[in-house]
Amino acid sequence: MFVSGATILHADMDAFFASVEQRDQPRLRGRPVIVGGGVVLAASYEAKAYGIRTAMGGRQARRLCPHAIVVPPRMSAYSEASKAVFRVFEDTTPLVEGLSIDEAFLDVRGMERSVGTPTEIAERLRRRVHEDVGLPVTVGIARTKFLAKVASASAKPDGLLLVPPEDELAFLHPLPVERLWGVGPATAGKLRSRGIATVRQVAFLPESTLVAILGRASGRHLHALAHNLDPRPVRNRPRRRSIGSQRARGRAPWSPESVDEDLMALVDRVTRRMRNADRVGRTVVLRLRFDDYSRATRSMTLQAPTSSTERILATARALLVDALPMLEQRGVTLVGISVANLDDTSQLTLPLDANAALDAVLDLVRERFGSAAITRAALLGRSPGISMPLLPD
Repeated sequence: MFVSGATILHADMDAFFASVEQRDQPRLRGRPVIVGGGVVLAASYEAKAYGIRTAMGGRQARRLCPHAIVVPPRMSAYSEASKAVFRVFEDTTPLVEGLSIDEAFLDVRGMERSVGTPTEIAERLRRRVHEDVGLPVTVGIARTKFLAKVASASAKPDGLLLVPPEDELAFLHPLPVERLWGVGPATAGKLRSRGIATVRQVAFLPESTLVAILGRASGRHLHALAHNLDPRPVRNRPRRRSIGSQRARGRAPWSPESVDEDLMALVDRVTRRMRNADRVGRTVVLRLRFDDYSRATRSMTLQAPTSSTERILATARALLVDALPMLEQRGVTLVGISVANLDDTSQLTLPLDANAALDAVLDLVRERFGSAAITRAALLGRSPGISMPLLPD
């Protein structure tokens, strides 16, 4: 069901990681900043002006902009900034749907008499994020989630754009096909090879033609979006259904011992996240990607929910033993661990045992002295990799 007016906001932080670095280090303001060395995790708008983009190799980025300042990522700082931004979002309206740590949809329908128009609410939100968190945020306002997201992308950086219902198609149709949600390089290539370059051209095609080109699901999806038909409401985020982490190994030589080290580091990371969120889980999932780009998943459901590092590690190791013949045949380029079927610890009576006591002590040491203060002997000298921050649970 569509809302009658433009009451959906898409709030998107601008170059989030880089903006946090520029906020916290005045010497970086106004200068091209790259977060991450080997791979670009984020680039300031000053760096983007040189063609630097997220996920670009660090060597290529430095060729494009030799005077860019490269800083290491500080995930804890980004996580804290995200929490502060979401507090502003949740103070603005009770209907907030987080998409990632730096963007969300907000529904301000019915708030005009008591709070103000959607534009006034968006202006107030942007001002509060600037004042309370010290970061820029762009907001798009439209009648649908899809168009609000397109509007915010058009208003970047640090802007605000309202698309009134009567101007929707006039705004949308001149845009390139890549602006349609779900159109990546492959789909864009199929469309452009047939001379379809704008949203208007997509809209004027019969749905059956799009289905013939792209398949039933994609064809129908893009036909609807080209007419701004997007009935999805803004929904509050459900609690996370699983907590996981993964490590890309590349094509480096592997051994059972090195993959076991990956498991130890990943399980340590995942179980700390679970305990920080007061969650326990029943199902341990091992994910593998092989040299030939194929994937495999193995899982085991425990009799009782747990966040015990040792119990989950023992389960992950059992799953790895089962998968070793595949690794020997095909190699391994990625290892991932997640725990699903989560419950709140507040709703359960959990046994107190030696594992729980040890986890509590280790968590306390890491909280006081940093995550690197204590580690397993097998992981000494080993890079912990990058742990991307999550939306707050």
